[in-house]
Amino acid sequence: MSARTQPPWQAPSPRPDTKLPPLKVYNSLTRTKTPFVPQDGNKVSWYACGPTVYDDAHLGHARNYVSTDIIRRIMRDYFRFDVQFVMNITDVDDKIILRGRQQHLLAQFAEKHADLDADVLDTAKKAFEAYVKKNLPLLPADLQLTSFADESNKAYGHVLEGKALEGDAAPGDKEAKVKMHLKTASAAAQALILSESKAIDVTEFYTKTEDVLLPYLDSLYGSTIDSNDHSIFTKLTQKFENRFMEDVRALNCLDPDRVTRVTEYGQQIVDFVEKIVKNGFAYPTTDGSVYFDIQAFEKQGNNYARLEPWNRNDKDLQADGEGALTKKSTEKRSDADFALWKSSKPGEPAWPSPWGQGRPGWHIECSAMASDVLGERIDIHSGGVDLAFPHHDNELAQSEAYWSECRHGPQTHQWINYFLHMGHLSIAGSKMSKSLKNFTTIREALGRGDWTPRGLRIVFLLGGWKDPVEITEGLVKEGMAWEDKLNNFFFKVKDLERHPSPANVASADEDTALMQAFAAAQADFDAALCDSFDTPTAMQVVSRLITDYNSAATRAALSDETALTLGRWVTKMATMFGLDGSASFDDVNRLGWSGIAIPAAAEPFVYPTSALRDAVRSAAKASTLDHASLASLAAGTPEPSTQQPAEALPFAQILTDFRAEVTRLAAHEAPAKELLALCDALRDTQLWEQGVYLEDRDNAPALVRPLSAELVAAREQKASAAAAKAKAKAEREEAERAKALAAAEKAKLSHLEMFRTAEYSAWDEEGLPLRDAKGEELPKSRTKKLRKEWERQRKLHEEWVAAQGGK
Repeated sequence: MSARTQPPWQAPSPRPDTKLPPLKVYNSLTRTKTPFVPQDGNKVSWYACGPTVYDDAHLGHARNYVSTDIIRRIMRDYFRFDVQFVMNITDVDDKIILRGRQQHLLAQFAEKHADLDADVLDTAKKAFEAYVKKNLPLLPADLQLTSFADESNKAYGHVLEGKALEGDAAPGDKEAKVKMHLKTASAAAQALILSESKAIDVTEFYTKTEDVLLPYLDSLYGSTIDSNDHSIFTKLTQKFENRFMEDVRALNCLDPDRVTRVTEYGQQIVDFVEKIVKNGFAYPTTDGSVYFDIQAFEKQGNNYARLEPWNRNDKDLQADGEGALTKKSTEKRSDADFALWKSSKPGEPAWPSPWGQGRPGWHIECSAMASDVLGERIDIHSGGVDLAFPHHDNELAQSEAYWSECRHGPQTHQWINYFLHMGHLSIAGSKMSKSLKNFTTIREALGRGDWTPRGLRIVFLLGGWKDPVEITEGLVKEGMAWEDKLNNFFFKVKDLERHPSPANVASADEDTALMQAFAAAQADFDAALCDSFDTPTAMQVVSRLITDYNSAATRAALSDETALTLGRWVTKMATMFGLDGSASFDDVNRLGWSGIAIPAAAEPFVYPTSALRDAVRSAAKASTLDHASLASLAAGTPEPSTQQPAEALPFAQILTDFRAEVTRLAAHEAPAKELLALCDALRDTQLWEQGVYLEDRDNAPALVRPLSAELVAAREQKASAAAAKAKAKAEREEAERAKALAAAEKAKLSHLEMFRTAEYSAWDEEGLPLRDAKGEELPKSRTKKLRKEWERQRKLHEEWVAAQGGK
């Protein structure tokens, strides 16, 4: 077999005593959908690449971890696999070393310089110049701070306008980096200019200049950091690991069954690398580094870059995989060989090894940790699609080199059976990236209300797990519509628990037809999930089932049990997708999801209030209004106790006030319209202001529901339309009034005097002009026209005089 030939993927053999679902998954190793067969019955071992913790997680990370959580929940709850889910935390790599070291140096510098002294300003100016020289080479070398904006527009105006840096290609990451560098340099330039007039305080100055100071201070003092003081780096990583876990829990992601950290695996990683060297697939260099030998690996019949062979010679990806701090070595046997162990340079954290003080390469961490926890063969390995090459391809190679004596038939050891890669998230066509600083963090998005955990997860479910998802207005609206549809469905079916339908009202034909539609929906839903977790199709199935229910319910009455059966199934599937917080998938009687119930403290008062209101509305709409019965209904509604929790008091007061007002109106034999107005005010004002809405229905009790953004938006839209209509009416009336005033003012002028102006020099006895200002006789055509105007004015004036009483 040629060293470059893709070895056949070896499908695991199912255990004879295990019944497995007909699940197929898209496997990046085969680039096809393949039957999913765990190696040990229904037990599934799963290793997921976790975050590199040096900054807050953004929505791009949410895409990865939420989609991973969705698949994990489907496998655990729907397919009933026993999943062991392990996730790593990368708490040492080039990015973390740089960030941790730079933050440490900046903190030391700021502590030493608490004021904007000359040393601070001189250092910041030099940092700005170094930053511009390195990152914005098109700007002039003698750039003045005050001309930064103009020079930037000259050099990079086309990029700022959304064009490519060079040529006519579509802008991409290079252009995004230019914009980031311009923004960073601009902030620093502004701070330096303000500092000259002392118009900026020290805190704001450091905030604006931080991103130019960090690399500059690192270039000056980075090598002085104590390599053995790991706390310089771990105080950064521990902070952001905790924040990451808070963020993904806020998105309702399940905790991993086990978390592994690179800094806790120093010796295991050394042992792992030693074995690869011993097996003949790696070599040390004189500086104390160890590199993987791709040529030796392939000579033994193995294959490198199995996931993305088309990228194996991509220099940019290879360099990115090695990290910014990796020093080029002339001892590498091939440019593509990658570091398993890096010799630590001054200022980098170090651990002891047979090759000297060093630190793990990026890729080796996952191989060592996953192999330690899950063994020589793992069912699933997952991560973002950007990790496929070089990270996962390098993991595969070095792990199969480690387990090389464990051969299975004619091919090499197969370390991972299924690779699942989550698609990217983009907004306006741009991938989110920490390095590009073009991201919105998870906590910002949730804190501002841009997203809810449920809303974001719905969008990812609609987009599918392995395909790119671009946040567009259409996708957001589709997600909101799906959520609203389920909300309204749950409101209806939950109301049946409180208000059961009268006996013998159901239509057997409609019930049967709907249950047949339900059976078909269950089959379609199952087929979708068996087809590589096709959640977009599954979401459509749920939506269609609710449409079928709504259509059937409008044609004829359905049995409560049919509606509740559908409601419980939709609840379970929504729960299985992680759309309902910590709710249990195995709670078979649960109906609906969080957010559709009014506050528990309100229930003892809102429901009696709503029931009394229903009775009042029915009485007011009856052909004969029975005030005595109304009084009895009000008296039969219990008076709330004054001893209530604080959160219940507004609702208790509403019930008390409504009960008293109904009693008063009944005693005064008020007309029906007053009673209906009272009911409307209760719905539209008192309860609305407390976040509760009563949705009136024909021949059914009002539906009690919490106020939603949809309802608020609908009312605001209605109020806006009414205000616009009222404004237009007022403007018309004002125009008509002004027109009438103008006409009245005009009518005051006598027709006998209307033409006695400087425009003419002679008039007849009726005031009609005979000659113009020069004394020349007017043409007959002009006289005829003036006569018509005179007649119109005569009529207007005589009508005005008559209106004034003939005066």
